[in-house]
Parts: sequence; structure tokens; C-alpha cells
Amino acid sequence: MAVVFMTAMAFSTVPTPLYPLYQVHDGFSTFTVTVVFAVYAVGVLISLLLAGHVSDWLGRKKVMTAALALELLAAAVFLATPSLPVLIVARLVTGLGVGMLSATATAYLHELHSADRPGASTRRFEIVSTAANIGGLGLGPIVAGVLAQYLGAPLRLPYAVFVVLLLTGVAALALTLETVHRPAVRPGYRPQRVGASRGDRGYLAAAAAGFTSMAVFGLFTSVVPGFVGGTLHHPSRALAGLVVFAVFGAAAAAQTGTGRLGTRTRRHIGLLAQAVGIAVLAVGMHAASLPVFLLAGIIAGAGAGVLFKSAVGHVATTATPARRGEALAGLFLASYLGLALLPAGLGVASRSMNVTAATTWFAAVVLALLAAVAVLTRHRGPTTSPEPANARPLQEHDGSAPHVHHQRGSA
Repeated sequence: MAVVFMTAMAFSTVPTPLYPLYQVHDGFSTFTVTVVFAVYAVGVLISLLLAGHVSDWLGRKKVMTAALALELLAAAVFLATPSLPVLIVARLVTGLGVGMLSATATAYLHELHSADRPGASTRRFEIVSTAANIGGLGLGPIVAGVLAQYLGAPLRLPYAVFVVLLLTGVAALALTLETVHRPAVRPGYRPQRVGASRGDRGYLAAAAAGFTSMAVFGLFTSVVPGFVGGTLHHPSRALAGLVVFAVFGAAAAAQTGTGRLGTRTRRHIGLLAQAVGIAVLAVGMHAASLPVFLLAGIIAGAGAGVLFKSAVGHVATTATPARRGEALAGLFLASYLGLALLPAGLGVASRSMNVTAATTWFAAVVLALLAAVAVLTRHRGPTTSPEPANARPLQEHDGSAPHVHHQRGSA
């Protein structure tokens, strides 16, 4: 399931190194690229709000299958024709699929881990789930960039490859055990409520950390293609994909490497690394230096990865099983607001100033947000709570709620 999750997230970033090709084909501006990026984020937000939590009673497999079907539909739309209207529709559909998938797959991985290793620490789950999520986001651009650079049909072949991978994921999902019992009486439907764990003092801090971390990722995925291909005059699609991969790869590596550190230490590392990386980014863009720009992405990506991992781990381990999908959907909803709002603001600002000046203002906003997160986590408690080795999943008091099968080998 981690591989399926990673593949689906990788598909969502396939267009990143291809945007300059779309610009040449259809003649639209860099601002339009940020609009396309924002449309994707809006799709994610809509899906999280309306369907990110329904797997708590419909079942993880059913919702994940629907999400993969949406991504396959998006791939078919991408393959139709490389025009701007089609690109916008395809990105919206991709966002709808990712919104359904992200919280559901994370909750599913947590329950598969708990069923296979009852009483064990959740450290392994945190590493696997966040590496699949963030690592997948980094894998998509490098795969698409290499295929577009060295093989034919650059605006079609990457999507065709992922159609095969997504279909394989659907088959794998069909062979995996369900972890949720459907209740005898289905709960009344309502849209997602942000803060499903509002009794937990750390939930707001986790949401703020997710918002800031995803804003940093959104900056690099929206700015990299234009900056590398335009300002730095490096038209290689493989290079653009490699830069984005380095950002997300650093995040995944940092998540793995800091797994044994204490909560407070990880939080401080995440905040400090993001602040340093964003400051270096401003310097790199003013100097028009690819090495400095790449260094900034690696540092900021590592910090964002550590902070996001802590947020996901905290919410997944403190929510009750019957509300885990809902709680995670709330976290991802807040996180994708950061992914949508700040890069979209950057695109609007770039219409009245050059991209370097706009990014400098963006960096100032992110630094202010990081300071606010530091204050919030200090007064609200840590962004994640360490789980003792003998901790077991919390059980819902309502007997009609879905629960986890505790069967060895279900992972």
C-alpha cells in the first residue's frame, strides 16, 4: 500500500517539469502556470472537504479505489490533447483524486501497521507513510523529466507510463485486506470539519506546521520550472525534475534520519532548517545561481519534511480509529491550504514584479509563518507525541463505529 500511495502521489507531480513545454505549445504565461497549480490545490481542498473522511465508515479500500480511478481519468484527459483548458481540467481531477487518497492512505497504513505489529511503536508507520507521500511527490518530476528529455512524445509518454503503474496499483489494492468494518447504521453525511481532534491541544499546532511545510513544497514545485528554464537558461526537463526531486528527496531522507530523535529536537530542526533554506533561496535567486538555489531547496525541503512528519504522526496516533480518517483529512486540508494560497499569491505578485522580487516577499511571509508556528508549538505543546512501545490503537466508545482487524500478516 505504501508503493501504491507513492505511485499515486508521484502522478500528481508529473506535469511539474513539463509546464514550459505546455507554455511553448499554448503560449501562456508564468502566471497561468501558477493558476493551473492553484486549480490542482483547489481540487485537493474540495475533495478533502467533501470526501477525505468518508473512509472511516465506507472503508479504506473503496475510497482508495475511487481515488485511483480519478487519477486514471486525469491521465486520460492529459493524453487527449496538450491544450490549456484540457490541462486545467486534468489538474482539477488529479487534485480531487489526491484529496481522497492522502488522508485515506495514511489512515490505512497506520491500521495495517497496527494490525501486523500490535503494541509496537508507530515510528515505522510514520517513516513509511510520510516517505511514500513526500517521496512520491519528488519521484513524479524526475520520472517525467527523464522521459520527456530522452524519449519521444514528452507530453504524452509520462502519462501513459503512469496509467500502467496506476492500473497495477488498483490490482494490488484489490488483494489487500480491509481494516474497517462498515457500521450497521451508516452515520449521517456531513462535510469535513477541520479540527476533528479539537480536544487535543496539539492539533492546531500540527495543522499550522502542515500549512507551512506544504507552502514551502508548493513554492518549489511552482517556481522551479520557470526559474531553471527561464532565469537560469537551462531548458533541460530532466534538470528541472531533478531539482524538484532533490527538494522532496531531502524531505524523505530527513524524515527517515530523524526518526529516533526526540519530539522537541525534531520540531526545532524542522523549523530552523526551513528558515535557513528559505533565506538561502532568496540569496540564490538574487544571485541567479543554480547551486545555491539547489542547496536552498535541499535545506528547506529537509526541514519541511521533518515538520510535516511530526504533524502526521501526532494526528494519526492521537485520533481514535473511528475518527482517524477525519482527523487526518483535517490536517491535510490545512496543509493543502498552504500549498494553494501562498504559491497562488506568488503568481499574482509576479504580474507586477519579477519572479525574484516576488519570491523574496514570499520568503518573508514564510519566515513570519515559521515564527508563528514556533510560538504556537511552544504554548500549545509539541507537534507530535511520542508513543510508548506498548501503546495500542485507541478504541472508539461507540460499538457501531468501524474498527481495525487485528490479524497478523495483514500488512
